[in-house]
Amino acid sequence: MLSSEDNITQQLSVSGRTWQIREADMRQVMAMSQQHGLSQTLAQLLVVRGVALDEATTFLSPSLKTLLPDPSHLLDMDKAVIRLVTAIKGKETIAVWGDYDVDGATSSALLLRYFRALGIQPLVYIPDRMKEGYGLNTAGLLGLREQGATLVISVDSGTLSFEPIEAASNVGLDVIVVDHHLGDSRRPKACALVNPNRLDESSPHRHLAAVGVAFLLLVALNKKLREEAFFHGVAEPDLRQWLDIVALGTICDVVPLIGVNRALVTQGLKVMAQRGNAGMCAVMDIAGLDERPGVYHAGYVIGPRINAGGRVGKSNLGVRLLSTDDDEEALSLARELNHFNAERKAIEASIQEEADTIADAADANFPILVVAGKGWHQGVIGIVAGRLKERFRKPVAVIGIEGGIGKASARSVTGMDLGAAVIAAKEVGLLLAGGGHAMAAGFTVEEKNIIPLTEFLSSRLMPHAHHLAREHRLPIDLALSINAATPETALEIEKIGPFGQGNFPVRVMLQSVVNLRPERVGENHVKTLFTHRTSNARLAGIAFRCADNPLGQALLNSRGKEIDVAGQLRLQEWQGRPQMSLMVEDVKLY
Repeated sequence: MLSSEDNITQQLSVSGRTWQIREADMRQVMAMSQQHGLSQTLAQLLVVRGVALDEATTFLSPSLKTLLPDPSHLLDMDKAVIRLVTAIKGKETIAVWGDYDVDGATSSALLLRYFRALGIQPLVYIPDRMKEGYGLNTAGLLGLREQGATLVISVDSGTLSFEPIEAASNVGLDVIVVDHHLGDSRRPKACALVNPNRLDESSPHRHLAAVGVAFLLLVALNKKLREEAFFHGVAEPDLRQWLDIVALGTICDVVPLIGVNRALVTQGLKVMAQRGNAGMCAVMDIAGLDERPGVYHAGYVIGPRINAGGRVGKSNLGVRLLSTDDDEEALSLARELNHFNAERKAIEASIQEEADTIADAADANFPILVVAGKGWHQGVIGIVAGRLKERFRKPVAVIGIEGGIGKASARSVTGMDLGAAVIAAKEVGLLLAGGGHAMAAGFTVEEKNIIPLTEFLSSRLMPHAHHLAREHRLPIDLALSINAATPETALEIEKIGPFGQGNFPVRVMLQSVVNLRPERVGENHVKTLFTHRTSNARLAGIAFRCADNPLGQALLNSRGKEIDVAGQLRLQEWQGRPQMSLMVEDVKLY
């Protein structure tokens, strides 16, 4: 297990971080290896990750049979199911109210596919990010009621939509909220609020994304319909066929990949590899993805394109893409989203440059970084916030101001509950609207309140500022020689996946490697080739988006010199042959 200091290397890297070499108790490693028949490398990784001896099998082979909880343990789940069964049997008009991000799009597409499998064609409403903002609104709900809807299922929003839900109730429109965002002391006037993060909930599964909660709802609904003999004459849907959608939303919402989330993603990636979803396949083809999809591809290739419609185009494109079975329609939608994604990148680059300048001049003593600019596009500020968070390793809020009103996206780091701080700011009147969860939040604020808001958030987060010290450390799981950076080692590392929040990618360190041929390539990347003075082994290296920062400059200026490098081993296929590379994250110079 890890010691209290985890053998911290004192020499700072070019990024200003200390490298934290995780040491394993070799007695535990040997016990893990012998009891489960594992290689020493894999056993060591399990031990340094804190996996207990009796948890190894479940960790390495996460299954829904073992990890999926009883949906009925969630408050209001049974109420939601009973109301849905009544609506289905009574042939009521059901509407799905979604959200424009990937979690909202996947949640909506999952419900749409399920209802269509039952022969039901629900109404769909995805609010426009720019015109309507996040969450339920009264005009949209009343519009659905005018179209005949008697039941709305709100996914990935609704927990704090008090006024719109009350207005819907007053005209006979029931609302079921399926959400995962933090609630406050009040409850909306919904017929059911299914949310593992409502204040009175005791569920241990608070880390579920909205699409995970929606999946549990369908598990419970399927069971209830089966018990009531609904499937006599109607084919019972196999929910496993849509786990690729669940995995995509879970990965892209950056929730911890632990427990049931680990099983949902592991099994969902297997379904994704079968290429059964026409829309997802079209996106992968447009993006040139020709290898087995993993967490990286879901988060950085597929997800951004699904998101692009809501960010700078049409909010409903993602849902339409993920719920269509028409190959031609899927290809057309994927092309449109790809175009919007390219447009998003250009807008993002401009705002990122401005935000970087403001951030560099900000007070470094604040536990949160808040930057604001007039005219910043609402669709990309979340991405900018994420990049600033990675650079400054602290919570970040990015605010776009129009007409004296600021709309923000915020991202946090482990141990700093940003969603709770935002809700507290709303309760004391500093915000017009706001909500979120521990790692991400959004809010609306009057321009005049940005400074007092920054001070309030800082005071709320300051007691937890000790967590920021961890952000300035770079954990190292394995110290390898360049000869050990082989496909076999990479395959052992992959068994620890899926990687994401809560189960970060395995990071390796190579000491005293020679930086042979560094060069700038593509969009601000640096590639090189590593070797060792006493070895003929070669390992390709790539560092992304860094050519102009200290990491990129260190690589470019150390040609032919010995350096220490830290990063992630990557195994890819090229013309049928395995190719190894190191995704470089940090460097130490001699």
